[in-house]
Amino acid sequence: MFQRVSPIFPVRDVAAALEHYRCLGFEAVAYPGGDGEALIYGFVRYGPVELHLARFAELDPTQSASACYLYVDDADALHARWASAGAGGRLGQPADTEYGLREFAYLDPDGNLLRIGSPLS
Repeated sequence: MFQRVSPIFPVRDVAAALEHYRCLGFEAVAYPGGDGEALIYGFVRYGPVELHLARFAELDPTQSASACYLYVDDADALHARWASAGAGGRLGQPADTEYGLREFAYLDPDGNLLRIGSPLS
């Protein structure tokens, strides 16, 4: 049986991406090792959610199709925290959906899309 899932996002600079996600409130850890010049892999965790970050130096953020949907208890509260963090990237405004969720989208500097949603009250 499946126990958990961890999407792997491509990033141009693992150290910069780890710091970016740390600014958003994630715990961030670099994978030990590498090629001696730059980090090649890292992990970010926010509660039970874990994302992996893999170096892809040739990444064009405008061409990325990486995405992940994160269900949270309160999309508005998380949006407020991320807005005040000043971490960069593009943060969309929360909106109610016809399918019963309050959602917003966040695009990180490497073009990875996080869609965030919580059930409507």
